[in-house]
Amino acid sequence: MPENHYADRPPRTPPPLNAANADLNIDREVRLQLYRRLQELRQVGNRLHELFFQNLVRGTSHLSLGMEAVSAGFGAAMRNDDYSLATYRGHAHTLSRGASMEGVIAELLGRDNGLMRGKGGSMHLVDVENGMLGSYGIVGSNLPIANGAAWSAQLRGSGQVTVCFFGDGGANIGAFHEALNLAAVWELPVVFVCENNLYMEYTPIDLVTAVEHPAASRASAYGLEEIVIDGNDVDEVYTCAQRVIERARAGAGPSLVEAITYRLGGHSRADMAKYRPEAEVEAWQGHDAIELYHRRLLSLGVGEAELTAVATDVAAQVNAATDAAKAGPPPPLEEVHTQVFADGGSSWRN
Repeated sequence: MPENHYADRPPRTPPPLNAANADLNIDREVRLQLYRRLQELRQVGNRLHELFFQNLVRGTSHLSLGMEAVSAGFGAAMRNDDYSLATYRGHAHTLSRGASMEGVIAELLGRDNGLMRGKGGSMHLVDVENGMLGSYGIVGSNLPIANGAAWSAQLRGSGQVTVCFFGDGGANIGAFHEALNLAAVWELPVVFVCENNLYMEYTPIDLVTAVEHPAASRASAYGLEEIVIDGNDVDEVYTCAQRVIERARAGAGPSLVEAITYRLGGHSRADMAKYRPEAEVEAWQGHDAIELYHRRLLSLGVGEAELTAVATDVAAQVNAATDAAKAGPPPPLEEVHTQVFADGGSSWRN
């Protein structure tokens, strides 16, 4: 593919910022926690980027730099025992459920102190204790699995809600339609969240999709509301998440949310993303989630010194977590034979 393959296409600009979101009924403390989470996700993402180019992260990695508001907003709205499922771009979602920075960083470094003792790597993060039921490398494969988790909660009457994150490309596969149909028919307590970053790997999603919104425009086919939000406005994400999660918890069935966002980098660390129009990239850089929220908090009376202190404190935490992750030993060779089957063994069972 030529580097400028789509360079002549009109840039797809971000949605206009909704000034009314500053007036949403969100406590000051909640907003500060959202800002802290955005800083954590961005700074850990930047650190993972650095570690990759230091050749400390094997294989590839898919970062969510620029997309942090979706995971931060939904993570803050979820109950501790709710379930999350994400794509291979799942670092932010895992951290937003409470996983430790050390555990996430060490996992990408293949160390024994990683979340899965180095077995999962970048694309398969799991933290069951914090409700993170996995990042999935196969596009859309987590959608039907999310139904299983939601069905379990429904049968047990636990009140738990499952939130399943997927990319815009996942809306064009069969599992998307099968999962939405079953969830609607069984009224499962599940929320499907499409993180539409406008590109399915290297291809603009609008070039290969017959409807304007790859996920939301299809919601009516399953009797669901069409919900499209600004995925870079964490207040908008948070309030939407509260509404659809509580709807599911009350027994009113599933929801489908499409969050319009943008990745600041390429699809993966091997992708320099030169195929995107420069004007488009610049427009979205001006709609960055952290910068937008920084300005909003200032307008609401939060002091610059307080926001700087948050960013500084997070930087110290990331540095400490990085040092601890690097200090972790490689997993012992015998670890490869554990946790292969549900009973913990590795022997093939007839």
